[in-house]
Amino acid sequence: MPPDGPGPAKRILLVDCDAFFVQVARLQDPAEAGGVELLLVGGSPTGRGVVTSASYEARKFGVRSAMPTAEALRLCPGATVVGVPRSACVRKSREIGELLGGLAPVVQAASIDEFYLDLTGTDRLFRESLEATATRIRARVLEETGISVSIGGSTRKMVAKLAAGFAKPGGVHIVAEGEEAAFMRKLDLADIPGVGPALVESLRRFGLVRVDDALGIELEWLQKRFGAHRGRWLHRRIRGLDSARVDPREPRKSISSERTFPTDLEADEDLEDALMKLSVSVGRTMRRSGLAARTVTVKLRDSDFTTRSRSRTLGVAVRTDEAVYCVARELLKELRRRRRARARLLGVALKNLVSEAVPEQLGLFEGEQTVGSERQRALTEAVDGLRDRFGEGAVVPGRIIQG
Repeated sequence: MPPDGPGPAKRILLVDCDAFFVQVARLQDPAEAGGVELLLVGGSPTGRGVVTSASYEARKFGVRSAMPTAEALRLCPGATVVGVPRSACVRKSREIGELLGGLAPVVQAASIDEFYLDLTGTDRLFRESLEATATRIRARVLEETGISVSIGGSTRKMVAKLAAGFAKPGGVHIVAEGEEAAFMRKLDLADIPGVGPALVESLRRFGLVRVDDALGIELEWLQKRFGAHRGRWLHRRIRGLDSARVDPREPRKSISSERTFPTDLEADEDLEDALMKLSVSVGRTMRRSGLAARTVTVKLRDSDFTTRSRSRTLGVAVRTDEAVYCVARELLKELRRRRRARARLLGVALKNLVSEAVPEQLGLFEGEQTVGSERQRALTEAVDGLRDRFGEGAVVPGRIIQG
């Protein structure tokens, strides 16, 4: 029987863009970034910030994403540090998604640089193997968008994702039906999506490091040690069993934006200005996706690299920049009351996303002005329209206009 029940075996591909932000930076600035092998995207040449992405040549020196740029430059002193506008990355991602939409019947954007394709039943149409189809798609994406991708394929979403890792960079790796278990035996438990550091450490204490170590463990033992639900989930996961479908309507789990400052900020007013910019950024992305958020999180990293965060889940969803900022500002005040220090980084994240906006609460906090009114929502929609026509900088809140 096929993995998901009666019918043809699933034919699933994961299209994963190779060092996506690096590729976009090179396309944006072929004169500088395009001619450099050792390239870091994110942070600044002075060592501030963190690495968003690194070229494969730089990764050979031990550089990885989310590493402080200063550390990356110590490991790879010859690297060039550049930035890339997020708007350029979003445009390129959409271009790839639209192309894939014409090549596969079902496409799901898993992230800005990952796309799942469900090609079940197309073998009769294309009269070619899944590997041949993946190779053809890879060539089309490179030819028409200038972006190199790696493609993994299998009967399961999770196995397709893991297979894409074996294909990098710029290749194709297909795990055929019936070969899923043998493929999983090659992996460490830490390689499995969803098996985080804490669970990895718990498993290691029982001598379980490789998938092969855990395949002989009974379901009852896993449930006794990790709980009924988690134990069952892990038992299936290590066998490559995954019932998730490729769903183009699957909502995003979170939207976030953060900024590392060129110099540490200390004044509340400066931090609130930065917070407003971040609120506008995540709010805009949220509305473009047709979503609203019930949870707002603020992340603050102090000058000594202490990282703190606060979240608030609301009774109703919010979707305007003003509403997001109102909640985020209160969270920032809480963090600053607990510890006042110069700030190195500030971030805003929206979670508990819903597909339809609910009227926002009036007066979210005592003493705060009313937000989320019909007038505010109408104004937000009008501003979005102007930004669509004239660019992101066409209209900005008064308090964030720089003199």
